[in-house]
Amino acid sequence: MPERNKNVLRGAATREHVVEVATELFAERGYEGTPIEMVLHESGLSRGALYHHFKGKESLFEAVVDALEEDVGARTLEAAAGETSVEALRQGCFAWIRMASEPIVQRILLLDAPAVLGWERWRAMEERHALGLIKAVLSEVADEGGLPADLVDVLAHVLLAGVNEIAIFIARADDPESAVESGTAAVDEILTRLLVGPSTGSTPTPQTT
Repeated sequence: MPERNKNVLRGAATREHVVEVATELFAERGYEGTPIEMVLHESGLSRGALYHHFKGKESLFEAVVDALEEDVGARTLEAAAGETSVEALRQGCFAWIRMASEPIVQRILLLDAPAVLGWERWRAMEERHALGLIKAVLSEVADEGGLPADLVDVLAHVLLAGVNEIAIFIARADDPESAVESGTAAVDEILTRLLVGPSTGSTPTPQTT
């Protein structure tokens, strides 16, 4: 293997290692409670090696957020796999609601990310990872006659914002388990009214993990 390719692979492995170490530290101690010196110590890297990959602590945090968004997206797709369009959206939303009770997701994605990156940058990252998936499902629903095609874009934004607000509600709740239950019921009610019809009072049946 050419030396250049080896260097590229080593660089990618180093970057991944730092992101993994930083994820654990940010989840445990929060952004403000994690000095860059601690990341250097735990990762075993020199300051120069770390700054070769990241401009600074905020840049590293953004990479951590991006990696977590990728993981959340993959798990959401897994939960929705094999379902019809409406049910795929429902199960994907349920999966995200459940993930909002996980400590790593709570601390990094839902509590620290909006504060550290700013609301606009955080929303842009959320949209980059999730908005396209929601639009794709709503487009299928529109093709099936379930909603007007010209409302797909705006409804995708509305659903993403609504589900994210529910996730933040869960992250800040004193009783996360109860908040997940309430959040799941709320998402089910929203989707039922929007895509199926008036609620009949049925109990939501999210998939278990």
